[in-house]
Amino acid sequence: MKSVVVKQAGGPEVLEFEERPIPTATQNQTVIKIHAFPVHRYEVLTREGGSPSVKFPRVIGVEAVGEVYHPSKTSQLTAGQKVITFMGGLGREFDGSYQEYALVPDSIIYPITYNGTWTELASYPETFYTAFGALKATRLQKGQSLLVRGGTTGVGMAALVLGKALGLRVATTTRQSDREPVLSNLGADEVILDHNDQLQTSSKYDGVIDMVGVPVVVDSLSHLKNGGTYTLVGMVTGQWVWKDFDPFTNLSNKYATVYDSSQVDGHMVQKMFGLINQNHLEIPISKVFKLNDIQEAHRYVMKKDRPVGQVIVSND
Repeated sequence: MKSVVVKQAGGPEVLEFEERPIPTATQNQTVIKIHAFPVHRYEVLTREGGSPSVKFPRVIGVEAVGEVYHPSKTSQLTAGQKVITFMGGLGREFDGSYQEYALVPDSIIYPITYNGTWTELASYPETFYTAFGALKATRLQKGQSLLVRGGTTGVGMAALVLGKALGLRVATTTRQSDREPVLSNLGADEVILDHNDQLQTSSKYDGVIDMVGVPVVVDSLSHLKNGGTYTLVGMVTGQWVWKDFDPFTNLSNKYATVYDSSQVDGHMVQKMFGLINQNHLEIPISKVFKLNDIQEAHRYVMKKDRPVGQVIVSND
C-alpha cells in the first residue's frame, strides 16, 4: 500500500511516499481501507514541527472515512462496513489517514449510515463533530439566537447548518464581503462583516461560538446577552493567550467555556449523523485531490484566496 510519511519537520516536500505492507489486524485494532480524508490547516502545523507531542517518522492525518478491511479479533464490525475514524491519537500518537490502509484502535472507529459519496462523507467527521459539541456547550434552546464568529471556516459553516437544523436563529461573520452569499446560501439569518476585528453590528445574541479567538474575544463577548454562553473553539490567528483581559468587565453575568473534539462520544456521533441525514446538511468542498498530490493539497489548504470549503483527498 501507499503511505505518506513525514520523517522530519519541514515544507510540503517532507511528505514522502513510501510503499508499506497492508497492516494486520490485532486483538483490538481493525484495518480500515481509507477512501478519503480531509486536509486541515493544523496538520500543516504538525508537518512543520509545530506539534511537539508528535514524533517523526509519522503518517499524519487525524481523520478518515472508509470501510472495514479486516476487523480485529474482538470487533463487532464486519468486513465492508462503512466507518469513520477521527481524533483519539490518530495521526499523532500512531499513524493516521495519509495512506491507503490504516490500523486503528476499535475504540475510535464509528460505524455510520450515509448514502453520499466518500468525498462528501469526508467533509463531516471532525469538522461537524466539533461544531456539534460546541453547540451543546453553548447551551442554546430552539428559537434562541447564535452568533458564529469566523463563519467561513469549516467548523463555522458546520455550526451554521447544524444550528439551523436545531431550530436556532443563526448570525455568522466573514471578513470578506464577497463571501457573504456563501453563508446566506447555507441558511444564515444574518451575515455580519468583520472589519478590523470589530463586527459591524450592535446586536446581541444568546450564544457565541468563536473560531477566531484572542484578537476578537472582547468584541465577541460584547455581542453576548446577559446569561449567555461564549464558547471558544478555534484560534485561526495562531494566538493562544488572552492578554490584558479584564474578566470583571467582559464576563459580568456571562459564561465562557472552551470546546475541543479530542474526546469523542460515539452516541453523539450517531446523533450528529441523524441530523445530517434527516436535514441533508452539507458544507462546500473547495477542491478534491488524489493521494499522489498530497504536497499540493498542503499548499492549497493554506491559500488565503482559495474558494471557501473543505479540502479533501480521495484514494478512489
